[in-house]
Amino acid sequence: MRASLYLLMVLFFIPSFECVGQTITLEEIWKEYKFFPKRVPGFNFMNDGRHYTRLEDNMIKKYDLTTGNFVEVILDGNGLKDSAGFSGKISSYSFNANEELIMIESEKEGIYRRSSKAYFYLYNRASKDLISVYEEDKVMYATLSPDATKIAYVWANNLYYYNIADGTTLPITEDGSNNEIINGAADWVYEEEFSIAKAFFWSPDSKKIAFQRFDEREVPEFTMTKHNNDVYPEYITFKYPKVGEKNAIVTAHVFDLESGKTTLVDLGEEEHYIPRLKWTKDSDNLFIYKMNRHQNHLELISFKPSDNSTKKVLDEKSKYYIDITDDITFLNNKKEFVWSSEKSGFNHLYLYDINGKEKTALTKGNYDVTNFYGVDRKNKSVYYQAAKKNPLERQIYSVDLKGKRSKILTTSSGTHSAQFSSTFDYYVNTHSTANVPASYTVYDRNNKVIRVIEDNKALASLQKEKNVSEVEFFDFNTSEDVNLNGWMIKPQNFDPNSEYPVFMYLYGGPGSQTVTDSWKGVNYWWFQMLAQRGYIVVSVDNRGTGARGEEFKKMTYLELGKYETQDQIEAAKYIGSLPYADPTRIGIFGWSYGGYMSSLCLFKGNDVFKAAIAVAPVTNWKWYDTIYTERYMRTREENKDGYENNSPINFADQLKGNYLLMHGTGDDNVHFQNTAEMANALIAANKQFDTYFYPNRAHGIGGGNARLHLYTKMTNFLESKLKKGGLENDDNVSP
Repeated sequence: MRASLYLLMVLFFIPSFECVGQTITLEEIWKEYKFFPKRVPGFNFMNDGRHYTRLEDNMIKKYDLTTGNFVEVILDGNGLKDSAGFSGKISSYSFNANEELIMIESEKEGIYRRSSKAYFYLYNRASKDLISVYEEDKVMYATLSPDATKIAYVWANNLYYYNIADGTTLPITEDGSNNEIINGAADWVYEEEFSIAKAFFWSPDSKKIAFQRFDEREVPEFTMTKHNNDVYPEYITFKYPKVGEKNAIVTAHVFDLESGKTTLVDLGEEEHYIPRLKWTKDSDNLFIYKMNRHQNHLELISFKPSDNSTKKVLDEKSKYYIDITDDITFLNNKKEFVWSSEKSGFNHLYLYDINGKEKTALTKGNYDVTNFYGVDRKNKSVYYQAAKKNPLERQIYSVDLKGKRSKILTTSSGTHSAQFSSTFDYYVNTHSTANVPASYTVYDRNNKVIRVIEDNKALASLQKEKNVSEVEFFDFNTSEDVNLNGWMIKPQNFDPNSEYPVFMYLYGGPGSQTVTDSWKGVNYWWFQMLAQRGYIVVSVDNRGTGARGEEFKKMTYLELGKYETQDQIEAAKYIGSLPYADPTRIGIFGWSYGGYMSSLCLFKGNDVFKAAIAVAPVTNWKWYDTIYTERYMRTREENKDGYENNSPINFADQLKGNYLLMHGTGDDNVHFQNTAEMANALIAANKQFDTYFYPNRAHGIGGGNARLHLYTKMTNFLESKLKKGGLENDDNVSP
């Protein structure tokens, strides 16, 4: 599920106030994009660890990281136009291992969140030759073999490889068919919930390709209607397994290029997921992640193509569920790998031998490792990010491969994240706080500052110009003695003797966080606009959110929405008890899981919340996909009460306040069906509500004027329903 962290306001009767500085407007935020910070895109580091390349003005340019100086143009796409059918437009690119060849992706076309197709070309820097991988059509995920002699790709649900030397193309599979069989690419639910799109991988010696095959013939289909101003709309049908329905049958295979034979890996007959395939440094050792449908048992299976044998390397079980990550790195000695796990109750890094025996815990303690940056093999160091100080902050650390000599690289408060060069000689630290936008600074191996790339001083000047309010952090204990973290923005010219309306923003889903000491992007300016208009703006992380260990995160298991809603209601009561907050004027907003939560809060907390806005919400878990929902809830047959007691649609009759329901009809993730059925339930209960839909728009409701239009509608709705703050404005309260 997309963690859409966009926000809006709840507007009530606003006490008179004087805004110091210039006011913030919706048009500045969503039309002029005045408040977008300057970003430093990801670095394509070169082998020397000092230089990087970037796509600018359709050219691949080389820069020196330490000085920022431009070095040379490696490739000008405009100069290659019409060669090998190339349009001249570079969408993205990648180098081979020795940087002599460049794989060019052109005219990229997105499909779902991570999937795409494009025209691919291979450019030889020495000969200046350009060849087309497949001239007839766009293909998916063209990938050069490690020895740079072949290119594998997916077209029309089949896997192929192109032999560069003689220009021949050979099929690896031939049974691919739309909405039936997919070879080498993930289906919708794997792409969305396991975060993979490409599903084939070259062996280190370039002689084999491991791939996944998705047999989705028995998966139920879902159809969306696309309105294109034609006489008849277009119908888009794809396989989408909802809770309890049949998943695609996914199998793992290894194709041998020399023999032309494909081997099916025997993983047993029981139903399972295969969320990852990972070649070790040994081409005769493929690691396969095998997980049961409940997702609480993960097996790491080793497969040897030489004799088709399998053995279990690692076995992890949880009384809740196991999150899948890519936190695995194989060492060059072919004998060890680094792995992350929550088995201690917190997410930590471990060193294992290649047979699955734990050698040492690289990190330990009552904190979560939140990002794994990799292994500096030359210096035998591991780099990672962790919430070691507290759940609100992120710092960067290193430790050696014996789990000793742990060192913190960053010390200033806030959130730090890093991108290391290929040799780990340098890293770029992105640092921000809730009140300071991101800065990007280059450090060397000794943690010495080399230079500042971007400090976003222009945005800081806008903060001063607009006279923004400080984001303040707080915590409180619920009636069950659970300590929760939150942040608050108080109105300009705050008067502790006045009572202000309260706007609460939330997401609240498993492992997420809105309460971090980090820059909130465009959302920040929306919050500040509300503060200028006299609102207290608040966000609280409920139980089930991240960076506080496994028990805190997973205690919502089988009852998604229950404890989260309780916590948000208690948060509203706590804020309402403050002498400067008006307990009769509290509103709440969320998007996606946040929309699910804002709906539940308004219905179950109808004596606390005066209004709620829900954008693209799940309204009954039976309409969401198998992998996400069953991970946390199991099936409806196994957990009837969990589903019935925590789906907003079952509480429509409890609506008392004002409710705005919004959705895009082209949402392939949380289907518009959720909002349509929520509307039906409200109508059946004779409850008044407002709703807006956005034709053809996906989960993020973007494109054209959609975002400005959506926020304008939400503002107008709240102005008309809640600005006086009295019961007479509540459609669902009898006069």
